[in-house]
Amino acid sequence: MPAVSRGPISIFAVCAVLAIAGCGSSSDSTSSTSSSGESAGSTDISTNTKVKPEVTVPSEPAPKKLVENEVVEGTGKEAKSGDEVTVQYVGVGYESEEEFDSSWSRSEPFSFTLGAGEVIPGWDQGVAGMKVGGRRELIIPAELAYGPAGSPPAIGPNETLIFVIDLLAVK
Repeated sequence: MPAVSRGPISIFAVCAVLAIAGCGSSSDSTSSTSSSGESAGSTDISTNTKVKPEVTVPSEPAPKKLVENEVVEGTGKEAKSGDEVTVQYVGVGYESEEEFDSSWSRSEPFSFTLGAGEVIPGWDQGVAGMKVGGRRELIIPAELAYGPAGSPPAIGPNETLIFVIDLLAVK
């Protein structure tokens, strides 16, 4: 390898580049991954699971399959079918862009038995595999939500839904 000059100018240049690279955004965000292969989803959801997340509807058309975006990877017990899980959540309509439900607004977490059909199929599928302490964004197509009937007046017919779910406990 050729010798590289380590004079004051090159050290200054390296420091300047590092300083500029370190001046990125200070937003509290994380990249998201999708288990369905579709790319719709927010990447700007807060990773602070102690506060209600803001949900932004993506500009892309609604996905046709369930999309799971891991916002915060939990470190506790993993949720599996048959477990009683306790969550905090926010729900927003993809088309309406309106919040229709939130356990945060009621200051009351929600518990259900995973895989028992107590919730919409998108939740049974999308919460499975989460670990306690995690936050996941689910984009749920209508056929895994309320379908053609919707859930009037808050959820229209065939509406895709977005939920941000925090897993608090698994029993």
